[in-house]
Formats: sequence, structure tokens, C-alpha cells
Amino acid sequence: MRTVFGKLQITALALAAVWASPLPAQDAERGAEIYRHHCATCHGLDASGNGPMAAVLVVQPKDLTTLQGEDGVFPTERVVFRIDGRDPLVSHGSAMPIYGPYFEGNDIAIKTPAGQPILTSEPIADLVAYLQTIQGS
Repeated sequence: MRTVFGKLQITALALAAVWASPLPAQDAERGAEIYRHHCATCHGLDASGNGPMAAVLVVQPKDLTTLQGEDGVFPTERVVFRIDGRDPLVSHGSAMPIYGPYFEGNDIAIKTPAGQPILTSEPIADLVAYLQTIQGS
């Protein structure tokens, strides 16, 4: 009986260690590069929504420097879902990302401000990290 109990304790401790482990780090610098390459055409280099393609879109691009609310909370889930296509935007002509497989694969989990993990691709996680750095700029 002690052996079974001991194994259960070890298993429980191992699971607790996994759950308590920090999520993979997001790379805002890499996210800035992704932004310049894939997003600036519509949203502008300064992310204010005035990119060179903005005029041809049905819905004007959002100013990405104002995503964070007055409460100081960045809407991580909403941003991830818009980028990865779970919440599609008609103004992009199709569900985002319009870059197809580029944003797929290498899935990692990032946390919302409330601590809820969201599974998304590493490039999207990096892009979200960059967008968080430009709030209020």
C-alpha cells in the first residue's frame, strides 16, 4: 500500500511541476519583424492603421497601438483569435491570416491577463508580444 501511495505522490508532484512551469517565452523582437513583414502594409509601420493598402480595404485597419483598454489590460485572446482566424475579419478578404500556413505550426501556449492559457503558433505569440510593447505609443 505504501508503494502505491508513494508512486501517487511522485506522480502528483511531477504533474504539479509541469503545471507550474512557465510557458515558453514570447519574443517581441521577432514579433516586430513579423509585424513589419506581414502587417505593416495595412496597419502602417507605426501600427496606427494607415498603411499603404488601407485605402483598398472594406473596413479600415485598426490602430494597433490602442488595443489595450483604459483598464490597462491587453486583450490577448481577442488579438490571437483575430490573427489566427478563429475570429475572422471580412476586411482582409478572407479569414486571417491571409498568409496561410506561415502562422501555423510550432504551437505553444500563451496566457491571457487572467491566466488562461491559449494555444497558438509561435509566430503569433511573438507578434502578440510585440503588439503588447507598442500600446499607448
